[in-house]
Amino acid sequence: MTSADQSQARGSAANAGIDLALRMGGLLAAIIVVALVFIAINPNVANLNMGASVLRSMSSVAIMALGLTLVIVVGEIDLSFGATYGLAVNGLAVMWIFGGIPVYLAIPLAILIGTAVGLFNGLLVTSLRIPSFIVTLGSYNLLYGISLWVSNTATFNPVYPPPGTTIPKEQIDFFIGLTQSVGSFRLSLEVVWMIGIALVVAFLLHRSLFGFRLMAIGGNPRAAELARLPVRKYKILAFVLCGTLAAIAGILDFSFIQTSQPNTGLSYTFPVFAAVIIGGASLSGGKGTVIGTLGGALLLAELQLGLSILSPGPHVQQIFLGAVTIGAVALDLGLTQIRKRRAA
Repeated sequence: MTSADQSQARGSAANAGIDLALRMGGLLAAIIVVALVFIAINPNVANLNMGASVLRSMSSVAIMALGLTLVIVVGEIDLSFGATYGLAVNGLAVMWIFGGIPVYLAIPLAILIGTAVGLFNGLLVTSLRIPSFIVTLGSYNLLYGISLWVSNTATFNPVYPPPGTTIPKEQIDFFIGLTQSVGSFRLSLEVVWMIGIALVVAFLLHRSLFGFRLMAIGGNPRAAELARLPVRKYKILAFVLCGTLAAIAGILDFSFIQTSQPNTGLSYTFPVFAAVIIGGASLSGGKGTVIGTLGGALLLAELQLGLSILSPGPHVQQIFLGAVTIGAVALDLGLTQIRKRRAA
């Protein structure tokens, strides 16, 4: 590599670092400003219990968003994670509450459902060359239909099982204990699960060969193929991890809420996607961070909980969510155009 090429590479890395710093700085500022606005409107929200509620609220969105980040980084899109969440929850409920399978076995089987869905999506995208948007949009409806069929559109609660069904108390205690609240301000263990999963994903994405190759494949698929990177393998793995994390998020939410619904998980599709985009992941692939995704999930949780306390109406929450997402996408497109002009 010539000195000119080295200088250009260093310049590109510096520009990318500046863009990332500006994006993360803006996200942090937004989180702080939103919190201050809600505190100014209603000072009662400034307490540790409210903070614990915000963290719990962001946990399930963040866990699924971390999986979706991997898919978007590799240059694909997954819209089926909400339905995967629902199928894992309803599958667990049917296996455990209705089928009599011990919860210790039913939980790993439910996680495997998410893994299988991710493998199914990844194989279709890479083998048949069908755009991931189409594949996962179809999977969304397919999985929702299977979920309705498996659950027979019924609601399940392990504490109040169907007549004639008995759930051992130690299994209920174990399951509820996965997300029990601890400490004086009642912090759910689901937050601890989120932090642990975030650390693992951060290592994979930012400190391993796996993450480096994901970024390379998403940033320039043609160059990755010429470099003989296993593009198909890594795209499949990204979908598998996305499906697995969606199932885990569903199981943890089921443990916390203790009730499964036939349509559970479907409402998460847009918030999870918004959290990833707000967090700085690029729809063109090759860019995304764990800290950005967590920040996006935290901002959305703040908005959701703050607006629910102020009670301006559900339409206001949807307007805010849509406006913030459009703004994040517009910012990403603007930064992309600036980088292209710099490169030219």
